[in-house]
Amino acid sequence: MNVKVVATNRKARHEYEIIDTIETGIVLAGSEVKSLRNGGCSLQDGYAVIRNGEVTLRGVHIAPYKQASMYNVEPDRDRRLLLHKREIMRLQTKVKERGHTLIPLRVYFSKGHAKVELGLGRGKHTYDKRRKLRDDDERRRTQEAMKRYNRGERV
Repeated sequence: MNVKVVATNRKARHEYEIIDTIETGIVLAGSEVKSLRNGGCSLQDGYAVIRNGEVTLRGVHIAPYKQASMYNVEPDRDRRLLLHKREIMRLQTKVKERGHTLIPLRVYFSKGHAKVELGLGRGKHTYDKRRKLRDDDERRRTQEAMKRYNRGERV
């Protein structure tokens, strides 16, 4: 598949337990598309809300495109996401019932169209984050020990 990743939200998987992902289109101005192609995007504080049957992306910063001068739009404006009505209804019920949030995980170009991968997530507690870090560290140390053992080095 011809996919060019522009930006990823690496902290999202640390802060949230991602339950489901969905690919959406995004409504952009021309200068925003040019800026995205140059990699000028930050998803750090981004989230999506559902209002009046529309999904809106908030808090995503797309840097102004320098050559567009007067045609630039506000970098932190709300942007509409393109989803089918039944997908919106499904997401809306999950967000309302279970208290989940919609987080942008990555922005990319697929076949020339700008796409956003949204994650349906539940916030993690601090102790869950610490446990995961501890488990990852333990796994890494075990792998290192196994590498040394297999090379003939004795611990």
